[in-house]
Amino acid sequence: MEASLNLKHTIDQIVKEKGINRQIVLEALEQAVLTAANKKFRNTRDLEVHYNDDAGEVELFEFVTVVEAVVDSYKEIDLEEAREIDPEVEIGDSLGLKMDATGFSRIAAQTAKQVIIQKVREAERETIFNEYKNRMGELINGVVRRFERGDLVVDLGRAEAVLPVDQQAPREVYRTGDRIRALIMDIRMTTKGPQIMLSRSHPNLIAKLFEAEVPEIAEGIVEIKGVVREAGSRSKIAVYSHDHDVDPVGACVGMRGSRVQNVVSELRGEKIDIIPWSEDIVRFACSALQPAQVSKVYIEEDISAMEIIVADDQLSLAIGKRGQNVRLAAKLTGWKLDIKSESKAAAAELLEFSTFDGSTSDVEAETANDPPVLASDVPVDSGDGSDESAPTGEEPTDAERNDGE
Repeated sequence: MEASLNLKHTIDQIVKEKGINRQIVLEALEQAVLTAANKKFRNTRDLEVHYNDDAGEVELFEFVTVVEAVVDSYKEIDLEEAREIDPEVEIGDSLGLKMDATGFSRIAAQTAKQVIIQKVREAERETIFNEYKNRMGELINGVVRRFERGDLVVDLGRAEAVLPVDQQAPREVYRTGDRIRALIMDIRMTTKGPQIMLSRSHPNLIAKLFEAEVPEIAEGIVEIKGVVREAGSRSKIAVYSHDHDVDPVGACVGMRGSRVQNVVSELRGEKIDIIPWSEDIVRFACSALQPAQVSKVYIEEDISAMEIIVADDQLSLAIGKRGQNVRLAAKLTGWKLDIKSESKAAAAELLEFSTFDGSTSDVEAETANDPPVLASDVPVDSGDGSDESAPTGEEPTDAERNDGE
């Protein structure tokens, strides 16, 4: 009786502490006893196990088939012996015989413990997977626990996540115990449980950080239209306000730059350009090239390209270090941007016009395929108004000279 009470108490305690369905625990317990019994009898008997909740104990049954002549004593029983147990039994019926399960109690307890632990782990893994599978793209806080081949293992509380080395921002260094904020990129179920993948280099991290810092973004007044990023170095974010009374750039910058500074600090000093988005692609492109000032823009809509002219002293700003500024601006606008200085553009324009006015290249090209002109084909003016053929090159005879005189 005491053992039965202990078993019921143990089951109730597991259900309460682990939050697992009671039926899962009972199935694990029954499976443990059945496994121990089959191991003892070497799978020679047809056994079934059921938990009796009223008695608080596990019951073991052996099922045998009623036959006239027994061939397999482990699975068959003759009619006479069967009717001593159940007078109404007939040939072909299956008779259940209750066995003493106390012999399996110690073995079953160990097996059940292992099975229950496994069931608990599976239930916890399933719970974690269901919790995080709908949170992809969210910002999450954690603590760095250890390093595995360059990857960071981050403790999220109920679960562990991995920040792969290719998703870490350059020049960011972490130590065990450091707090970290990252973006949930993916979650997938593996043999070891759910694997949560994080990112610190994805452009959406910038958007989520601003959403957390700027109430106008969280409320939908200010919308983030696009983010481009070279992690650890520089980012550009395009914002638009649905309320004419709210300046989108000012809202993101905050009082004395407090909001944007919080984001910059979280990104370890990464530069961030906040740009007002516009439906006018030329205006948007000029804003995207900030801090450079644009002088002229020539646009080719059919190929989505622009030639942008800037002052000579603005050229380096427009291009940026190793072309970074114009490269990010091109990604943000989705257009091809060609930057030229005013002096270079003027020189190119001057060369184009001078070539057009003074070059004979076009005429030569048009007459290149014409047949050669012979001297005999060229008419000569005789002086009296009539046209005569030019000399053939042969000397005249004496008679011709006399006739001429």
